Parts: sequence; structure tokens; C-alpha cells
Amino acid sequence: MRLFVAVYPPDHVRRDLRRRLTEALAGRRLRLTELEKWHVTLAFLGDVTGEQLPGLEAALDRVAVPRGRELRLRGGGGFSGRVTWAGVEGDLRDLSDQVRGAAKEAGVSFDERPFTAHLTVMYAHDDAVRAALEAYSGPPWTVDEMALVRSDPGGAYTTLRTW
Repeated sequence: MRLFVAVYPPDHVRRDLRRRLTEALAGRRLRLTELEKWHVTLAFLGDVTGEQLPGLEAALDRVAVPRGRELRLRGGGGFSGRVTWAGVEGDLRDLSDQVRGAAKEAGVSFDERPFTAHLTVMYAHDDAVRAALEAYSGPPWTVDEMALVRSDPGGAYTTLRTW
């Protein structure tokens, strides 16, 4: 099963960003990714076997989720001209490092690219959306949990557990 660990912004935060980006997309045939999927990936773990899952969950039990840490979606950018993302203001690097350490402890491989806190909003590039993101500063929110999520065939996400 393909897994990742993520932080989900509250619904009102995601709706605020969607409203701003929908205005920027008016009249275009591009579309945003599904609102329910909007998350900040702390670590992409890739394929994890059922045998590895209990050890991974036990290691994640020891991760200190920084409850109450304030975050804000602000600004944006893109990867390789194919992904458009909103930036995250506030520090999640320590949490990402802890999650990656837990994966390593459990013998689970993970994507080792440098951590960039972001929320993917679209699998395309559009200048109007990028401009809207550059000017965007969303409402503040606080971290209250992290989630272990399975990426299902067909693109659906299933939360397996939260901490």
C-alpha cells in the first residue's frame, strides 16, 4: 500500500484558498485538485507492506506532534511546471524530520528529497493561479494532529490513523 504522513488544514482554511483560486480560474478549463485531498505532506513513504505497518505505527506513536503550532497558507510556487502549490508559513521541518526518523526506525523507505512545506492545488501551470497564490495570505490555523494516509487505486485517500 502507498502511504504518506500529512497534516490537513481545517476545512475553513481550505475553502478560503479554494475560493481565491476559483476566482483566478474563472473562464479557464483548468481545475483544482479535490478539496478533500488538500494536505501538507510531512513524508511520502511509498509502498509499505502490511508486515511493516505495525512497526511504522509504533514508531509514529513516539513522534511529538506540535499541537497548537500556528500555520498559514501563504504564497505559492510550482514544481517542474506540472504542479502548482500553496506555500505554508510556519515551521513543520522538525515534525517532518521526526516522521522520517520514525519511518527509518521502522525500516520503511521514504522520499528523501529536501522537505518543502506545501499544499498541491493543481496539476498544471497557470499564470493567473500563480499570481493569485503569490498575493495570497490565508487565515491562521493551528496543528492539532497528523495523519497516516493510504493513497488508493483510482486516487482516493484513506486515513488509516491519526495522532
